[in-house]
Amino acid sequence: MNQPDDDTITLFRSVGPEELRLIEQSGSRAFPPRSEQPIFYPVLTEAFALKIAHEWILPDLRAAYVTRFKVRRAFLSRYPVENAGGKDLDEYWIPAADLPEFNKNIVGPIEVIRHFRSAG
Repeated sequence: MNQPDDDTITLFRSVGPEELRLIEQSGSRAFPPRSEQPIFYPVLTEAFALKIAHEWILPDLRAAYVTRFKVRRAFLSRYPVENAGGKDLDEYWIPAADLPEFNKNIVGPIEVIRHFRSAG
């Protein structure tokens, strides 16, 4: 939950096993670049991250993880909140070229708060 008296914003991102492995290799301090995506999409709610995990990542990769992390509000202020087409489907669109600076503005660790595996 975002805390108004804090200088950070709590965000969420759903990832697959390989992306999680790379996050862990960074000491849980950075997201890896994804060559297939020109935009990095952190979302504003756990519910939206769960939707992404269940509808997109789990069917493709058979495992999905929801991460939670804090980013400096001052850094995020340069990006508008975008809506992905529905109520509570808000996210930031961070150009891939800005990901290294985004990672430098993560405060604390990237935490795995939920994980899912499909049967079979």
